[in-house]
Formats: sequence, structure tokens, C-alpha cells
Amino acid sequence: MEELAELKRLLTEQRPDRWDELPDIPLYMDQVVSYLSRQMIPTGDGDTLTSAMINNYIKDGLVERANGKKYDQEHLAYLTAISALKQVMSVREMKVITTVGREMRSPDRQYEYFCEYLDQAMADTADRLDEGTTDRDLPKLVLDLAMRSYANGLACHRALAILAQRTGHEDLLKKKK
Repeated sequence: MEELAELKRLLTEQRPDRWDELPDIPLYMDQVVSYLSRQMIPTGDGDTLTSAMINNYIKDGLVERANGKKYDQEHLAYLTAISALKQVMSVREMKVITTVGREMRSPDRQYEYFCEYLDQAMADTADRLDEGTTDRDLPKLVLDLAMRSYANGLACHRALAILAQRTGHEDLLKKKK
């Protein structure tokens, strides 16, 4: 199936820029939005970050405020990770992982971990795709991918709750009143 072959190619080849490939000059918001739209494989479901979303992530403390009106490598790294994480985590959950990350590692090291884990996840998923899948077998593939996503989501949310508790950040998971 040609569409699956193309998806497999994207999952195998397309990756966000590594830390040392991120622009080393500060960018204005419109440049950031344009840059981020090229960092991840688009799903077509409004997955790209907008300036309003970025401003909300800053207000929520996921990303530091711009330096003046310019965003640097650290901003781009966090926003790239948020682009992926927002598909599977709430803002509160992302806040836990970014807060703990800031406490444990430098931004460049955190981002390298993100890239390494993303690379492995994309490769694992690409391996599950068979270009020879027929229309008749497509529902099985969809169900397989969905159930893996469900199981990974369960494990992710539970591990995140444990992380929040063990690092004293369980308050970040509570809804604001």
C-alpha cells in the first residue's frame, strides 16, 4: 500500500533538528511558528503550534518568556518537544516532565533525550508498518496501533503520576480552582 510506504518512509527518515542543528540566532514569534511547522511530521489535525498556543505555554510555565521578543535554542527545543507531547499529554502533565527535566538536566541534554526517545519510538512504529498491507488487513493494523497507543498511554500516565509524587510535584497534576 503506497500510503503506508510513504508513512513508513517519513517515520524512518524525518526527525526534528538536533540541538546543534537548531538555529543559533534568536527568532521572532512568526519565525518560530514557521520553523516549528517543519520540525515534526504533520498529522493534519491542527497539530502545529500557533503563536497563541506558544503564549499560553509560556503563561503555563512550560516555556520561559522570550528574551525581549526573540526566542533562542532552548525555546525551540522545548517547543519542539511540546509539539510531540501535546498529542498525548495535557498541559499539566507536560508541566511535570518539563519541571523535573529542568531540575535534573541541562536544556541541551533534555532535548537530546527527547530526540533519542522519539527516534526509537518512530523506528519501532515504522517497523510495525507493512507496505504489503491490504485493504482487508488495514483494520487490524489500525486496531494494533490503537491498542499499543492505549497501553503506552496507560503506562505513561501512571509513570508520570509516580514521577510527580517522588519528585514532590504532584501539585502540578491537580486542576487549578
